[in-house]
Parts: sequence; C-alpha cells; structure tokens
Amino acid sequence: MIQANQVLIKTANSVDAARGDESEGERQLNAFVRLRFALVRGFLWGWASLFSLKGLYLLGQAFGTLEYWTNFRRRTRYRQAIKRIYPEGLDQRTIRNYTRSYFRRTRCDKMYYLIFDKLPREKLLRRFRFQGREHFDEALERGAGMYLMASHNGSHYVLGQLIALLGYQIAGLRDRNEGVARTYIQQKMAETFPQIAECFRMYFADSYPRLIYRHFQNNQMIGSALDVNRSRGGNLKTCPVTIFGEQREFLTGTLQIALRCRAMIAQIFIVSRPNFYFRMIVKPMFFPDLEADEKLDSPERIADLMQMYADGIEAHVREHPDHLSRI
Repeated sequence: MIQANQVLIKTANSVDAARGDESEGERQLNAFVRLRFALVRGFLWGWASLFSLKGLYLLGQAFGTLEYWTNFRRRTRYRQAIKRIYPEGLDQRTIRNYTRSYFRRTRCDKMYYLIFDKLPREKLLRRFRFQGREHFDEALERGAGMYLMASHNGSHYVLGQLIALLGYQIAGLRDRNEGVARTYIQQKMAETFPQIAECFRMYFADSYPRLIYRHFQNNQMIGSALDVNRSRGGNLKTCPVTIFGEQREFLTGTLQIALRCRAMIAQIFIVSRPNFYFRMIVKPMFFPDLEADEKLDSPERIADLMQMYADGIEAHVREHPDHLSRI
C-alpha cells in the first residue's frame, strides 16, 4: 500500500463506527405500513404453504400477465427501452414476448422477496447457483478485500443477503431514498437470520469514505450499483460512459477507494430463473498488484474500468432483456 492509504486506513480504524451510519436516518416504518406488509406477506406465505413455491410462482406469472394487459404506460416505457437496447430492430412478436416476460419476472421476484425471510436457509441456498465463486475465495486470499460492481438490473437487492448467507462479510451501499419494502425486508431478514445481521451491513451511498476504507482494510467485500439515472448530490464523483448508444454519468467514488486499497474488482449480476431459482454471476475485471507503488486510481484507469462496467451491463441486458429494471 502507498503511505497515504495507510494513513487513511489508520484514521478509519481509530473511529468507532461499528454500524456506521447504517442506523442513522433509518426509515421508521409506521404501523399502517407494517400492517400492510404483514397482510400481503401473510397471504403470499399462506398460498406458498398450500400450493408450494411452484404454486406461488404460477400465481406471480398470472399477476404479471394481468399487469402486462392493463399497465399501458409501463408497457410503453419498456417497449421504448427495448428499442434502445436493440437498435437493429426486432419483430413485434419478439418485443411482445420480451415485454410479457419482463412483467412476469418482475412480479414473481417481488413476491419471492416479500417472503424471503420465511424460507429456511437451506432452501434459499438450494435455489441459488453461484457462477464464479472461486473469484471470491481468490480475492480474500489476497487479503485486500473485493469490490463488487452491481447494477440496477434484475433482483440486485437480494445479492448482499445471499452472499452473507454463504458466510462472507459484505457491506452494501444504498440510496437514502430506498423504498420501504426493501427496508422492511432487510429488517426481517436480520431478525430471522443472525448470520445476515452479523455479516451484512448497509451504508448510505454518500457515507463518509472511512467506512468503505475499513471494509477493504479488513479484507471484506463492498458492493454497490453505480448505474444511477439521476443526480445524488454534487459531492458524489461521476464518470461519463457510453451505454446503449447514450452517454450517461455513473458513480465512481467507491471504485476509486477500491483502487487505492488494491482491492480485487469484479462485476456481479443475478439472473432470475423459473420457479424462484437464481444464478449469481461474478466476472473479474481488475487484479491490482499488491506490491506495486504506482497510483492506481488515475482518471484514465477509472474511465477504462467504468466503460468496461457499462459494456458488461449492455451485454448482460441484451442477453436477459426481461431483467432490465431502469425504464
């Protein structure tokens, strides 16, 4: 490590931030919201108990089809997004199939997420396939931590919880305006699975960098989605990338810290499969030399890695168009 990074890490370790700002400003869910979630979760869990998870999946497919027929505005937005993803053009039948699959996949994933904490750990992990786990072990053997570059496509919000269930120490960065459903389920998961409460932490995206430095210095993982679609404040660093023929500004702050800490950098995706099976895909992007003294977080390197990240998202979405989330 370069000397400046050692100073930053020592400073981070001297600050008592065991939970960081994870609890600061935590959204308080009022009684009405909790009752609403409890009723919905009770119905879904009751249906799954009577008809199995496959029965719940079929129910989600039915509701998704109904939404496809009735939600004209969302259907139009998705079709417009598909045209940007496939500028070469698609026939109308293919577009209809992609659109219908998008509605069904989204509805099924939301249903499953709402009862995530009610399923036994063994059952959750049996429905989860891990492609590239060897990269996790390789990163932790190096001793400098690992940065997982996620994206807002598919059920990215379950990634951290699944990784924690496997026993890895991981922290995620989130928007301060995160939806109440995710806040509620994160609380329920921590109550049901002590391992998640111990291994998985959430910080706000605009947290003080010392928390991120600490995780890398402790040879742990950090994951965040950098493909923002709106401004999150002038204090957050961004970098222009080209994706689907458009120029966008993606966040770069965590990547810069990961490079300074010599953490291994990888891109991560999660793919939803029929009957609530999931596949996690880890693709390594950069292996910093732990012995090198040169500065790694140069603007040119960050720009190259961010464009690799954008290209990875573009290829993934073209392969799984029903996993497109930002429309």
